[in-house]
This record gives sequence, C-alpha cells and structure tokens, in this order.
Amino acid sequence: MLKLYIKNMVCGRCKFIVKTEFEKLGLTPIMVELGEVTIKENSIETKAEELESVLKQYGFELLTDKKSKVIEKIKNLIIDLVHNKNNELNVNLSWYISKKIRQDYTNLSSLFSEVEGTTIEQYYITQKIEKVKELLVYDELTLSEIAVHLNYSSVAHLSNQFKKRIGLTPSAFKNLKDKKRRQIEDI
Repeated sequence: MLKLYIKNMVCGRCKFIVKTEFEKLGLTPIMVELGEVTIKENSIETKAEELESVLKQYGFELLTDKKSKVIEKIKNLIIDLVHNKNNELNVNLSWYISKKIRQDYTNLSSLFSEVEGTTIEQYYITQKIEKVKELLVYDELTLSEIAVHLNYSSVAHLSNQFKKRIGLTPSAFKNLKDKKRRQIEDI
C-alpha cells in the first residue's frame, strides 16, 4: 500500500475525479480522502509522469515534499470542517488541528505562516467568510441562522468579521448583483 498526497482536492467531486483517474491508469484506490489517496500498489514509479499529467489537467498536483503535505493536510482539515461539517468544532482550532495531524501546533502554525504567508487562524476565517458568502447567495437562511450554522458567537460578530474582510456588510453583499465568491482552492 502507498499513501499519496494531492494538492487542491477540496470537495466530494474532487475525490470522485481523482478516484476515477487513478482507476483509469490501472491503480487501485483503497481510500480517497481530501488531499490523500491510499492505493493498493506499493509504487507509482512506472505511472508517475502520466499520473502527474492527468492530475494537472484537473488542477491537482501530486505532493512530494513533507512541508507541502503538512500544509495541504491543515488546509483540508479546515475546508472539511467549515464546508462539510458545518463548523462543528467542540474544541479550539489549534487543539483540533494538532490532534488530527499529531504534531505540535506551534510548529504547524510556524510552518503554515512561513509557506502560506498567513496564519492558520486567518485561513480559517477566510474559509468561514467564503461559506457565509455562499449561504447568502443561496438565500435560504437568515443571517441569524448562518451565524448559528457556522458557530459565530453572535450576528454582530459575523457581521463585523465579514465587513472587515469583504468591505461590505452581509446585507450589502446580499444585494449585489455580481456576487464575488472565490473557489476554495484559490483561497
């Protein structure tokens, strides 16, 4: 078995595409998670170039260095938490990430800041704001419901954070005709 790390796998569709492309290349995926694929084979040596080329067509990238793998794990944990688990965080973010990655948070935080040019917390807030924008566009939940949904302490806290990041209040954003949302992998 071999575990591979893939950059920009951020959603269920990404997992499906990666699994399908691995199978087309004759590889046997055992587990496909955000940013990680475990295959039955012990090596991809003979198919590495072809795999990298196929992944690149979809905006994915095979990660080989340790730093990139850790950064991608952190990003995928945050994306999964905010976009798939409704931000159901029962502990603080640093403890959650440290526990999931099994490394000291101080080291993870330093590495993330060094490589990404932003802190883990700022990346987390950016993801939450993008989720707020998505929910505002869908227009199915009130701002109060969105605040509860994303575990904000209050609507005022959500609104302040949103305005600080976007430059508009959530209501002003909602009234825009051209709502600018960013793709997860571009954040």
